[in-house]
Amino acid sequence: MKNYSQYHQDIMNQKLENIRNNIQCSFEFFPPKNSFLEENLWSTVNRLSLLKPKFFSVTYGANTGEREKTYDTVQKIYKKTGIITAAHLTCIDSTPHKLKEIAYNYWNSGIKSIVALRGDTLEKDYRHIMYAVDLVLLLKKIADFDISVAAYPELHPESKNVKSDILNLKKKVDAGASRAITQFFFNIESYLRFRDNCIKNKINIDIIPGILPVCNFQKLKRFSSMTNVKIPKWMLDMFNGLDDDIFTQKIIGSSIAIDMVKKLSCEGVKNFHFYTLNQSDITYSICHILGL
Repeated sequence: MKNYSQYHQDIMNQKLENIRNNIQCSFEFFPPKNSFLEENLWSTVNRLSLLKPKFFSVTYGANTGEREKTYDTVQKIYKKTGIITAAHLTCIDSTPHKLKEIAYNYWNSGIKSIVALRGDTLEKDYRHIMYAVDLVLLLKKIADFDISVAAYPELHPESKNVKSDILNLKKKVDAGASRAITQFFFNIESYLRFRDNCIKNKINIDIIPGILPVCNFQKLKRFSSMTNVKIPKWMLDMFNGLDDDIFTQKIIGSSIAIDMVKKLSCEGVKNFHFYTLNQSDITYSICHILGL
C-alpha cells in the first residue's frame, strides 16, 4: 500500500498531466522605452517563445510616441518569432480616420490580430467620442481581423453595475470580437461568477483569464487601487513584512499563479493570458512547472 506522501504525489502528477494536455498560454508585453529595456524585452520574448504560446500581445499607449513603438515592436516580434502577435489599439485621443490608417497598415504588413480597447486617460471629465465596440465595428469593416476585447470580472472602474458591464461586453461580441481577455484578478470566484453571467447572457466566446504573477506587492497594491481589483486578505497576510524582499515575493507570486491556473483548469478553463511586465523569469518558471 502506498504511503500518504506517495499518494499525494501521484495525485499532483495526475493534475499536472491533465493541465499539460489541456491548456494553452499567451503573453503580453509593453514597448520598451530605452535600449536597456529593449534588450530585456528581447531576452524575454526569446525565452517565452520556447513555450510555443498561442499568441503574444503588445500594449498601446495613448500618445504618438507609444503608438509608433507599439507598431514597431509588434512587427519585430512577429517577424522574429513567427508567433501570432496581436497589437493593442485604443480609441482614446484618436480619430476614425487615423484608426483606419493604422489598421490598414497592420493588415497589409501581416498583423491580423488586434486587442481592441477604449483606452484610459488621467484627464478628469474626459468625454469619450469612441468606445471599444466602435473600434471593433471599424476594424471589421476594414478586414476580417481576429479581435480580442477586455473583460472585467470585478467590474470596470467606471461601470455602474454588473449588468451594464455584461451588456457592454455583449455589444463588443456582437460587433465581431472573437474572445475576451480579463483584467487580472486573484479571486477565483469572481471570475467564475463573471463567466456564468456571460453564459446566461449568451456570450459564447472564450473568456480568457488574465494572470498577473506578483513580482512586487507594493506596486500591485497601487495598481489594484486604480483598476478596481480586490486583493484578498490571505494575500495581504502572505506578503506581510516582505516589502524589501523581492526574491521571496516572486516565489510567493509564482505559487499563487500556479494555484490559480490549476483551479481554473479544473473549472474547464483552457486558455490563460499572462501579464509578463516584460520579465521572463517568474512567468517562464510558472509555465515550466505547469508543463507548458
